[in-house]
Amino acid sequence: MRLVGFFLCWLLWLAPLLAEAQEPVPGNTDTTDIVLVRKADRFRYLKKDSVTELQMLAGNVFLEQGTTKFYCDSAVINPATGIVEAFGNVHINDADSIHTYAQYLIYYSNEKKAYLKKNVRLTDGKGVLTTNDLEYDTNLKIGTYTNGGKVVSDKTVLTSKEATYYGDMKDVYFKKDVKMKDPEYDLSTDSLLFNTDSRIATFITKTRIISDSGRRDITTSEGYYDMQNKVAKFGRRPQIKDGTTFITGDDVGFDDKTGDSYARGNAVFKDTAQGISILANDLKANKKTNTLLATQRPLMIIKQKEDSIFVTADTLFSARLTDKKDYQKTFIRPAKPVTDSTLKDSTGVLPATDSTGLLTEKELSDSAWQLTVLDASDTTNRNRYFQAWNRVRMFSDSLQAVCDSLFYSGVDSIFRMFRDPVAWANGTQITGDTIFMYTKNKDPERLHVFDNGLVINRTKDDFYNQIKGNTINGYFTDGVIQYMRAKGSAESIYYAQDQDSAYSGVNRSTADIIDFYFAKKELNRVVFRSSVEGTLYPFRQVNHGEMRLRGFKWLEKRRPKTKFELFEDPVITE
Repeated sequence: MRLVGFFLCWLLWLAPLLAEAQEPVPGNTDTTDIVLVRKADRFRYLKKDSVTELQMLAGNVFLEQGTTKFYCDSAVINPATGIVEAFGNVHINDADSIHTYAQYLIYYSNEKKAYLKKNVRLTDGKGVLTTNDLEYDTNLKIGTYTNGGKVVSDKTVLTSKEATYYGDMKDVYFKKDVKMKDPEYDLSTDSLLFNTDSRIATFITKTRIISDSGRRDITTSEGYYDMQNKVAKFGRRPQIKDGTTFITGDDVGFDDKTGDSYARGNAVFKDTAQGISILANDLKANKKTNTLLATQRPLMIIKQKEDSIFVTADTLFSARLTDKKDYQKTFIRPAKPVTDSTLKDSTGVLPATDSTGLLTEKELSDSAWQLTVLDASDTTNRNRYFQAWNRVRMFSDSLQAVCDSLFYSGVDSIFRMFRDPVAWANGTQITGDTIFMYTKNKDPERLHVFDNGLVINRTKDDFYNQIKGNTINGYFTDGVIQYMRAKGSAESIYYAQDQDSAYSGVNRSTADIIDFYFAKKELNRVVFRSSVEGTLYPFRQVNHGEMRLRGFKWLEKRRPKTKFELFEDPVITE
């Protein structure tokens, strides 16, 4: 009977304590601030003094505050301060959207802030954040670590010394020694914003990205990379190195799925393997097709040993030769180098071509010429061409030119100039329907003028030596013109000079072939070959203003005098 009475008294004492665990912490009236004990295998109440009362729970502990659920092996609750301390296999379920795990937790229920330690993991279903120390605000759904941690999203791993996770937006703001490793990219920076849902990385400070086994190296201070769609955009003049190429601009972006990329605003493209640079306000490229389009004041610079060739136009375009129709007929070089004996050959040194500059089938079969065959897999600078359209202007110290369109190939290093081309070399002007300028090691080697070729050489006294022919060939040595040949209905006007450089007469002649020889950049000798007819006029009896061959135009005003004049509007007519 005494035992039964004692048991009833114990129940009457314990009942109010159990009820107290379900009530709000003293002073709180909002029911969302209540930490409710939903389950515990064992319960103990400890009153240390008049102001300190502790509720101690053990075994499958389940607590709840609003939409946040807490699970752990054991816990201690201080109802007076609203502090919950949890131990062993801690799990916070925040509205079934964010789950946090740890081995230790101290939770301030009034502020709804949790401090977790030891093997901490936070996941939103898209990514997993791990660290040893984490502060988590269950009200704002914001988690922060300051002693190092990492986030794993799919196959991407991001590490940093500090980070803040924003649960509502699924953004993670990484700070200090940030590293990102992905099967396709390695990234390092001081600060980075990453969204675990969209998998977009946003760059807010200097960032370096390495991909393609180290082939592509990107340095940027602003922009983003969409890892899911493989689209990137960079600002503040990023620098992108891809193998032997380099690109920068005020605004740069690329799409790895389509291969498209662009650079806008003072954009610069460099290819160190080819020694070619392109500057423009708008560059567009495609990595899969290996094409490049430059507009808005484009400038191409072809580096030489001691000089560079500068080319401007309204539009510049580059692509692979093997993607161009009939490229085999276009790109051909002599089977053996040109020698003095070939220069003196009355049959000429270049094969006949049609108006497009393509070699005929007969010429293709000629053993004196060899066809350069490229394979589509050839990725060298040989398998590349450049085109320029509208208001093309070219400048180098040894040669200047203007035309309406231009074609340059890497396999034969020939500049093909079409539609009213004009070239100038050492005071000599060359015009014709089409002009080919052959280069070797990027230095001028030979000129070939197709149809209506006309060469004008102005003397120091403003007289004009002239040579005209259906085709004209000129040859350079060390960038200086040495020899020219006019062939087919050739005509010439030549101001003959004696040993004292005094003018002895003016020779006007026709022949099948006429050769001009130069010395010290001036016309030195004229040789007529086959069917020669002509007259030598006394110098003082000549009306020099009438000494003009058909089609004569002195176009010096159109010549770019320096590379700085290339973007000035040329004078079209004299």
